[in-house]
Amino acid sequence: MKIEQKKWSNQHTFTFGNDALNFAYKDKSGSGDVDIPYGEIPKKSSIRIEQNTWLRNVGYIWCVLGVIQIGLALVGGKPLSGTGFWLMLGAGCLAWSYFTKVKYTVFQAPNGSLFVIQDDKTHDKIIEELMSRRKLQMRAWYDHIDGNKSVEIELAKFKWLQEQDVLTKEEATQRISQVHAEYGVTTPPSPRTLN
Repeated sequence: MKIEQKKWSNQHTFTFGNDALNFAYKDKSGSGDVDIPYGEIPKKSSIRIEQNTWLRNVGYIWCVLGVIQIGLALVGGKPLSGTGFWLMLGAGCLAWSYFTKVKYTVFQAPNGSLFVIQDDKTHDKIIEELMSRRKLQMRAWYDHIDGNKSVEIELAKFKWLQEQDVLTKEEATQRISQVHAEYGVTTPPSPRTLN
């Protein structure tokens, strides 16, 4: 499955393979791609905003100059014709800076970052597909009892899987009971184990 995103000069392609995502990007600063296993994609994300700050700042300065120019014309009793030039130019720069802004949802994986453009068409579909495949792969990797590990490590693993939204609370409780049975622990798990 492949999903493409494009906004201004930014082109992102998400190719969903069986075990890993290929994220390819191209923008005004360059291009590249990275392969990221679904299980390495973190649960938490951040927001990044890409905006032409130089144009925005110049727009503010020109707006201020325009307002000062109009104010001086009003105070001095001069005609207002031609005095709104800087204000209009500044407002145009601010508008252009605002409408060319690109907002991303960012996932910082160990071997690369994923930038999902926040748009109305594909953003939510990409996130849902990533999280669904992440959950399946993490279950395949970790959702079993490893008899070579200590009981504490196994209990911590299932608690962590619950915190990562890979297991529900009920599933985690069931796995913890299985760990106790496997290791011959007779005391039931404390409520703190699952909180």
